[in-house]
Amino acid sequence: MLNIVLFGPPGAGKGTQADKLKERYRLNHLSTGEVIRQEIKAGTALGLEAQEQMKDGSLASDDIVIGIIGNYIESHRDGNGTIFDGFPRTTPQAEAFDMMLSQHGQSVTAMIALDVPDNEVIARLLARGKVSGRADDQSEEVIRNRIDVYKAQTEVVKKFYDKQGKYIEIDGMGGIEAVFERLCQVIDKLK
Repeated sequence: MLNIVLFGPPGAGKGTQADKLKERYRLNHLSTGEVIRQEIKAGTALGLEAQEQMKDGSLASDDIVIGIIGNYIESHRDGNGTIFDGFPRTTPQAEAFDMMLSQHGQSVTAMIALDVPDNEVIARLLARGKVSGRADDQSEEVIRNRIDVYKAQTEVVKKFYDKQGKYIEIDGMGGIEAVFERLCQVIDKLK
């Protein structure tokens, strides 16, 4: 079973690439951000708490995210594996994630990071904000805060998986197809 953690800053193209990888390798795709947005839209207690925490560009708390992922893993035990897009984002999440997977006889196959410079991330997110209407993609100040939070809290997760020999970084710049082919070259070697 392939369990791929797709990693990178907001706007790196994780969601776009995960959709393509899902089709090519017949994997499940869990977008943490999408699941949280669904919880917010549904007005659940979990969603409202996450919304309050994220309004200034901060991440949802580990407890909220770990609960969502635990439910997902429990209900998706079959198949070829899963692309985890936006999770884990902190070292405590990574530790809990490894423990959850091991309870089901699974593990993370690899964390594949899309390397994209900050100025490109800002440009991509501002462009996406014009189309999507997402408030967190329409303010450069909020975007810069999201990048800072990513660097402070999330980038350390790569060290966690690098110590396990599971961290792989690829160039996230260029066209969608070029990045996709780089990802496929890595995943084909992992299979």
